[in-house]
Amino acid sequence: MAKAKKYPDGPGNNHQTPYSAIPALLPHLHGIRRFAEPCQGEGKLVRWLEYHGLECAYRGDIITGQDAMEVPFDLFPIDAIISNFPWERAILHPLIERCMQFAPTWLLFDTDWAFSQAATPLMPHCSHIVTVGRLRWVPGTRHGAMDYCAWYRFHAQHVDGPRLIPARTDNLDHNYEPALVDL
Repeated sequence: MAKAKKYPDGPGNNHQTPYSAIPALLPHLHGIRRFAEPCQGEGKLVRWLEYHGLECAYRGDIITGQDAMEVPFDLFPIDAIISNFPWERAILHPLIERCMQFAPTWLLFDTDWAFSQAATPLMPHCSHIVTVGRLRWVPGTRHGAMDYCAWYRFHAQHVDGPRLIPARTDNLDHNYEPALVDL
């Protein structure tokens, strides 16, 4: 049975990261103070992480003229790259390959990817897969998406493949989002 998309594509596959994806990631960010977000869209992921005490040293997006394939990440004082890249494989794979050369790279995308043949060359460099379940990408809609999602951590120096970390569903309200002020 094929999965069907229940939400419209925005410009550049621009789906903003829902807050419900963040709690699963936070316990794995120990030692990370500054991060880069090269595919920020409207900046929700940046604001969620800053809300939890991290500092964004670089933010950009192709929509505003910053191509993640050309960002000189080595010029920014970052401990990690944390992003919700476009899921289109022709874009996703080159971005993973590039970003993991600069810093540990945490990315949010579908869990089906990990079981695909296309993932094979990148999986040795994936150290963690932190599952988050289905996310509600469009605020105000009744149901979450059809795809299960996970945070993946990639780094060029890691070569042993991933550790799977199951979703924690205790006390998680998928409708909750902290109130944010425009930064």
